[in-house]
Amino acid sequence: MVADYLLVDGHSVIFAWPELRARHARRMAAARDALVKLLTDYQDQSGVRVVLVFDGQGARTTEEPATPDGIQVFYAAAGRTADAVIERLVARYAASHRLMVATSDHLEQQTALSFGAAGCVSAEGLRDLLAAAGREFERRARDYRRKSR
Repeated sequence: MVADYLLVDGHSVIFAWPELRARHARRMAAARDALVKLLTDYQDQSGVRVVLVFDGQGARTTEEPATPDGIQVFYAAAGRTADAVIERLVARYAASHRLMVATSDHLEQQTALSFGAAGCVSAEGLRDLLAAAGREFERRARDYRRKSR
């Protein structure tokens, strides 16, 4: 399925991927930074806009300023979950955009689909999606180099 936006539950992915979970155990910010880098590469390679959402950090939901062409990162308000932010985004934007939600929480997947998401993928499915985008990008780069000789 081709999506306009990929909404990612950050902690769902961090705790599902052993390499990110190990980084999180040493330093939480390192795991977040690594995930941001992977998702930024995916956005650059695929053209799908990425919105990464983390559980509560402050008094209200905040958005990290995105760098030009960078991904958007949201932090839910204290006591709120990334799930709640993702549900609100899907409910608001599913009518006008094709949204894919990445979370290993099956209940959250069902909720997102009921709110109009075009599809859902687990954390392991997200890993496959990122790898496929990388392979496709490399293939296009090889074709371009071959044609430009």
